[in-house]
Amino acid sequence: MALGAFLGGIPVADGRFSGDAFGWFTPFSIFTGGALVVMYALLGACWLIAKTEGDLQRRMYRVVWPLTVLQLSTIAVVSIWTPLLDAGIASRWFDSPLFYRLLPVPVLVAACAWAMRRSIRSRHEKRPFTVALGFVLLGYAGLVVSISPHEIFPGVSTWDAAAPRSSQLFTIVGAAVILPVIVAYTTLGYWVFRGKVRHGEHHYH
Repeated sequence: MALGAFLGGIPVADGRFSGDAFGWFTPFSIFTGGALVVMYALLGACWLIAKTEGDLQRRMYRVVWPLTVLQLSTIAVVSIWTPLLDAGIASRWFDSPLFYRLLPVPVLVAACAWAMRRSIRSRHEKRPFTVALGFVLLGYAGLVVSISPHEIFPGVSTWDAAAPRSSQLFTIVGAAVILPVIVAYTTLGYWVFRGKVRHGEHHYH
């Protein structure tokens, strides 16, 4: 819902927020919130296919394709609704050279749908999750293209919203220390819990 509210625009006047407390609560933001739930349901089902077996895995194979169809429906609705929401986004999509760069996106979405269908029919275990990640990547790529170069949409660019140089340097130093730790323990977690989770066993490697 926050993403939908962001795309709907945040009213700013004289460098200050000028909206009200419930300006984010719109039909578009509610729909995008539901669409995100669908996306994570699809990711979760595909992840369970890769990590489980037996009856649970068979049930996940059955629900992945309906979730994919629902995901495609939400992508289509958001793709139509977004340019109608703001003239600036519509102009970026259809009245600029960017239009030709965006043309492959629907083709790639269709290719992901085809790959998902084949993966489910062939009972492939790892490919569905990879394909689901493709939907996520294409969706967020469309978001970035739609709002760039704005940091607070519409009207506040990345440079206008940037923190002072001293704050940026402080953040970079902190990230240089913290990010390797996050990557290390996340990698360790995936390594420890690699392989299938089987009934009656603590874990299988």
